[in-house]
Amino acid sequence: MGAIAVPALAFGSRLLPPPVVEATGVAPASLGGFDTLMKTFIKERGITCGQLAVSKGGRLVFARGYRYSDGSHAVPAVSPTSLFRIASLSKHITAIAIMRLAQEGKLSLTASAARLLGLSTSADSRLAEVTVWRLLQHTGGWDRDVSGDYLHMDAAIAKALGVPLPITQDHIVKYASARPLDFAPGAKFAYSNYGYLLLGRIIEKVSGMGYEAYVRQKVLAPLGITRPRLGRTLRSQAASGEVVYESRYTGKSILDQSGQVLPAPYGGGFSMACQGPNGGWIASAVDLVRLAKVLDAPNAVLNSTSIGRMLAKPETGANQYGSWYGAGLWVRQVTGHVNTWHDGSQPGTYTYIARLQNGVTYAALFNRREESGSPDFDLLADLFNAQIGKVRSWPAGDLGSRYF
Repeated sequence: MGAIAVPALAFGSRLLPPPVVEATGVAPASLGGFDTLMKTFIKERGITCGQLAVSKGGRLVFARGYRYSDGSHAVPAVSPTSLFRIASLSKHITAIAIMRLAQEGKLSLTASAARLLGLSTSADSRLAEVTVWRLLQHTGGWDRDVSGDYLHMDAAIAKALGVPLPITQDHIVKYASARPLDFAPGAKFAYSNYGYLLLGRIIEKVSGMGYEAYVRQKVLAPLGITRPRLGRTLRSQAASGEVVYESRYTGKSILDQSGQVLPAPYGGGFSMACQGPNGGWIASAVDLVRLAKVLDAPNAVLNSTSIGRMLAKPETGANQYGSWYGAGLWVRQVTGHVNTWHDGSQPGTYTYIARLQNGVTYAALFNRREESGSPDFDLLADLFNAQIGKVRSWPAGDLGSRYF
């Protein structure tokens, strides 16, 4: 389980130690290929913080944190329970919460989102046809390629509404509700971060609880998961054990009117408070792998009906690749199993989780996403699929008790 190192580098007149990938946690010898994969992936892309958890048959068999440093700046150690922004893997969490409310008989998935939330349909009468199902499956009528992504338009929305920065989710809903939909609800799939913002507000309206409180009490706690929480925008607001996010990009502050240029992950690109149900959670890889078990069999959170709803095809059916977007996750039917997966991406974040037909679930988290000039990050799934096929012997134990 040694580190990957290269020769020392000269930095001005100072000789830096050789860049090295250091790892914490447990990597059984039979799964050493995963360790090598992660170290190589991180080193090739200059990612300073990474994390991987792997389960087999519901048993946690691999859990590691990774730190890559060339000595030019301090990078705190990463443990298997360090917290990362998980970006759009948050949608899976929100979808489970919606299914839980439906299971409790508190919510109909065919209900109109506009009626539930009291939204005006004067700008487009079709808004009344946007159901909870359509929000879950991205068929609601919003297309960010046409009208933009409302969750990343802070300055434009503030200007349009005549309000100062920072804007809130209320401002986003007011702005979006005054604009026509981009297509008829149910007519096609178009990935919508805004749709998941509305789902979070539905959770609050129906449950009578705050969004985060409901998720932590009704979804996470029954599974023994305690670490995940909603993240904050500024580095100074980071949770205990949360990694530092990195990007080469900057932008004007969306937190105030100062015009100050800030790092893209820390107020120069987006607000974590507005991301919330769409992309605002922080968690560890071991947390996400445990959460993924809710789809394996009826459990303390979801019954068999709810699990089936999570995996159900939308009215638009499967795409040209034979897959479809269910409730907060991508789905594909394979022989004897339904595979699920999702990725997440924000400035300073790239995440991926997959639950596969061979009983393997893995979650990989990073504190940097693909940017101009970087090697392809989307190769990750293919690399893992190839490595899974090379494993000859899976560990018999379960590391879960170490982390939960």
